[in-house]
Amino acid sequence: MASSSSAEQRDEWESHWRAFYEASQVNPAGAYRLRILLRWLDRALGSASRVLDIGSGVGDLVTAASRRYPAASIRGIELSATGIAIASRRAPTAEFLQRDLVADGVPPRSWSSWAEVAVCSEVLEHVDEPTRLLSNARQFLAPTCRVLVTVPGGPMSAFDRHIGHRRHYTRRDLRALLTSAGFEVDRCCALGFPFFNLYRLLVVARGQKLVREAASGRTATGGTARVAGAVFRLLLRLNPPVRRGGWQLAAEARLDESVTAANRSDVH
Repeated sequence: MASSSSAEQRDEWESHWRAFYEASQVNPAGAYRLRILLRWLDRALGSASRVLDIGSGVGDLVTAASRRYPAASIRGIELSATGIAIASRRAPTAEFLQRDLVADGVPPRSWSSWAEVAVCSEVLEHVDEPTRLLSNARQFLAPTCRVLVTVPGGPMSAFDRHIGHRRHYTRRDLRALLTSAGFEVDRCCALGFPFFNLYRLLVVARGQKLVREAASGRTATGGTARVAGAVFRLLLRLNPPVRRGGWQLAAEARLDESVTAANRSDVH
């Protein structure tokens, strides 16, 4: 997660990754999103070689990208020191910057306008000011940067609220958010129908139980959870390539040149 508006939330993210890192690694929804992002990255990279993960968490995307694109330079921006510590062990060739992207500030010189392709995955639902986060993140992007974004759609479970989801999105919501932050949206898809939706419905049904398990210090890494996760990982691999009706939203965007030019003129 890349952003927070208070020290209290910062502390929650440190404890979040300590408590839920193992569970996140057997989550079939996370594996499904990662496959989507890597497919889209394959197309977006082209001759580009600098990839930035905005809200890099414990480094799932950074680790996978480092292995898949060994010649590329991979970086991550993350609020949580715990997340960066875990990600650095998993992807030792990557670089990380600890930063709150909701707070205004100038990037380090070596990070300014650096990224040729950027990813912001499952971050925006956690913040009260997603437009501000994206606007601040623009400073790290090269003028031709392609940006891949994922956010959750569909109903919100009790567990989603427990881990800090402020809202879930529709395709219209996501397009409007990216546009308001100064991006042009090339495509916006609602992926995952029907099996991702089915998995999410089970999470909604078990939401309160998941919260109680989290409160007791237990995470979903036992045998039953692993079997269920394996079943859904298989089902999600079989999911038809339908771009509407699913509850996993994904968009590809680029910087709006008119906004970039206006920002440049304000500086000068």
